[in-house]
Amino acid sequence: MRGVVFDGKQIQVVDDLEVREPGPGEVLVAISAAGLCHSDLSVVDGTIPFPVPVVLGHEGAGVVEAVGVGVTHVAPGDHVALSTLANCGTCAECDRGRPTMCRQAIGRPGKPFTRGGKAVYQFASNSAFAERTVVKAVQAVRIPEDIPLPSAALIGCGVLTGVGAVLNRARVGLGESVVVIGTGGIGLNVLQGARIAGALTIVAVDANPGKEAVAREFGATHFLTSAEGVREILPNGADHAFECVGRVELIRQAVDLLDRHGQAVLLGVPPAAAEASFLVSSMYLDKSILGCRYGSSRPQRDIALYAQLYREGRLLLDELVTETYPVEDFEKAAEDAEAGRVARGVLTF
Repeated sequence: MRGVVFDGKQIQVVDDLEVREPGPGEVLVAISAAGLCHSDLSVVDGTIPFPVPVVLGHEGAGVVEAVGVGVTHVAPGDHVALSTLANCGTCAECDRGRPTMCRQAIGRPGKPFTRGGKAVYQFASNSAFAERTVVKAVQAVRIPEDIPLPSAALIGCGVLTGVGAVLNRARVGLGESVVVIGTGGIGLNVLQGARIAGALTIVAVDANPGKEAVAREFGATHFLTSAEGVREILPNGADHAFECVGRVELIRQAVDLLDRHGQAVLLGVPPAAAEASFLVSSMYLDKSILGCRYGSSRPQRDIALYAQLYREGRLLLDELVTETYPVEDFEKAAEDAEAGRVARGVLTF
């Protein structure tokens, strides 16, 4: 079968990949579409260290082909969106409703694939850049069949992370103010999360003026090409500032833009050893800097919720799919993503 493999030096679209059958508590999914996220490219450039060879991809949707023993919530033929959280469901963090903190879901890459008789790693417990993948049952969330799979694919990372950061982590309230730095795939979902939450003033900041129209479509009330103009709109600062790029100087900007009791939420991924600075004295007015893993999401609940919001016209998905590419055109898709020409490119099988 076809898949996108990174061997530590180069990316290849191969056709000799194999995947094992699902074991107990697992699901085999035929991938129809998978979003290309900067996290996949960050494995390639070393920003996210990961063992190789590895099948990339972590934002996908498809159709269940087979289930292992004990799986009852999905069946062959069901349409599913996939999450990256292979959480155990039984530890203290899972029991407290914090699956993103499950230690079984972090740093334990499996090897369900083989190529030429040699094992190949799975990225983010998912590897959606393959015609078929095996995931834990908890990662497969059934969705209505009337949701286009290229759109549904984006729920599993971009939507869960961006919208979830607003609703679950920051808990933006009705009438509050939000600044979003960076309007790529994650930033656009933060914008629509803020709109859904009822934020009154939503300021999008992006150096590319060509992104203004789509930022406003997703919920921005104001658009700036520099954070220097934020204080003219919000003289006292913002209740919430989201950094969605992954640059330490922008993290500092997010902190500096906060009002009293404000929160800076970090979503962008800088290099693993990057350090950021802030004025300690500025924090004593009850300000906070919040990390956020995967939108603090509970995928079985949140994916179903976002699917319903989409069906009601309140959550935008189709508008996120800027371009679709056959998997063989992965190189072109990666180039467009790196250049910022697409909000989200989607690979199709």
